[in-house]
Amino acid sequence: MKRRAFITLLGGAAAWPIAARAQQPTMPVIGFLGTASPQLLGGELLRGFKRGLAETGYVENENVAIEYRWAEDRYDRLAALAAELVQRRVRVIAAPGSPAALPAKAATSVIPIVFMIASDPVKLGLVASLNRPGGNLTGVAYLNDEIAPKRLQLLHQLIPAAQSVGFLINPANPSAAAAQTKEMQDAADTTGLQLTVINASTAAELDSAFDTLVRDKVEALQIAPDPFFGSSVDQLVRLAARHKLPTIYPWREFTAAGGLMNYGASIPDALRQVGAYTGQILKGASPADLPVQRPVKLLFALNLNTAKELGLEIPPTLLALADEVIE
Repeated sequence: MKRRAFITLLGGAAAWPIAARAQQPTMPVIGFLGTASPQLLGGELLRGFKRGLAETGYVENENVAIEYRWAEDRYDRLAALAAELVQRRVRVIAAPGSPAALPAKAATSVIPIVFMIASDPVKLGLVASLNRPGGNLTGVAYLNDEIAPKRLQLLHQLIPAAQSVGFLINPANPSAAAAQTKEMQDAADTTGLQLTVINASTAAELDSAFDTLVRDKVEALQIAPDPFFGSSVDQLVRLAARHKLPTIYPWREFTAAGGLMNYGASIPDALRQVGAYTGQILKGASPADLPVQRPVKLLFALNLNTAKELGLEIPPTLLALADEVIE
């Protein structure tokens, strides 16, 4: 072999790995728009999301990257954080929580968005219908607003003599808070109960809210489904215990932490569905054709230790309804 040809061959061989690496496809990037922090509900939400991704073959830092943006319970930051993810040109945006879904929708009509919300996504204008979303959004609607009357009914079964019930909402999430309040007011009117709606958007306001409830002699309390309340599990449970206020919560994590009872969908499982849809979209599915998912099962859990501390006797009919009894 001639010397010049040999040198050319060596040069080509040395350059080949660099060229091959340059031709390899880049790792897809997911944008995760979080309303609170990674510790929300003990980190179960993020773990659920990653389980769903894994079901479709995606593992973070192996074949997919995730850009996280956390609002740390400051919902007014979500619009700017959504804009950052759009500028980053992520392939999909996961936006769990109605406070995140609406700013994400406003930020882009092109990048697919997978939401998880407690309200009706059709009424919020996120999708055209549950079966055929029709745009760049789809996701999971666990419709906690719709089951608020059932929570009130369970609370009334436990404390039938109670005439005054409080309802804690987060005014920083106005669209959801309005829908939740309407559902609760209608249910209270039907049951013949007096409803006291109380607002809280910060830890300090939670303390003040419970002081107000006690001052107004409210006899029981229902917590609205909101990401901020999900990141305040320990504080809410502690306040309810301190003021001896029987309380029903939207998620099991409250009851496991010492809350009296809960009724609602599994939020970690809903996030698993968000992760699975995100993975399907990365594989080429269109959000317009992916039906909005609904919860398969709603969980009713009771904490007997907390009931005993409150001096409450659980009726046998209510015990029979419970999917889980914590002792």
